[in-house]
Amino acid sequence: MTTQYKLQKDIAGYNGFGLQFSDQKFNVTLAANTAQTVTVPSSGSIGAPLNQINKFLAIVDVFNATSEGQVWCANNDTAAVPVGGTFAATTSDMIVQNKDYARQVNAGDVLSFISAEADTDICVMFYALPAN
Repeated sequence: MTTQYKLQKDIAGYNGFGLQFSDQKFNVTLAANTAQTVTVPSSGSIGAPLNQINKFLAIVDVFNATSEGQVWCANNDTAAVPVGGTFAATTSDMIVQNKDYARQVNAGDVLSFISAEADTDICVMFYALPAN
């Protein structure tokens, strides 16, 4: 089962970022310049028919104790670390350590992660989004 994404209200009644613990989490320690992948789960949330849950919120945490821990992420493609001193087209998003990174993904999508730094820890948590 996948934990449903529900915004929690703060004291003033505004949407906050107090998430429930996800029951679909994956982690990895990246080696330098070696891409790793994780597949977005295809199971639905508790009580919801599987055909109604096909979108998920992926929240990614990055930690590297010895560097800035920049990680590159691609959806349904291989993530790549940029090279060269000029702008070039890319399929990868940059994730900076200690910054929020969340993207809507579909069941079955494959997320690819890579870092130029060794020993960079990644944790990916998935939350089911309501079908609409």
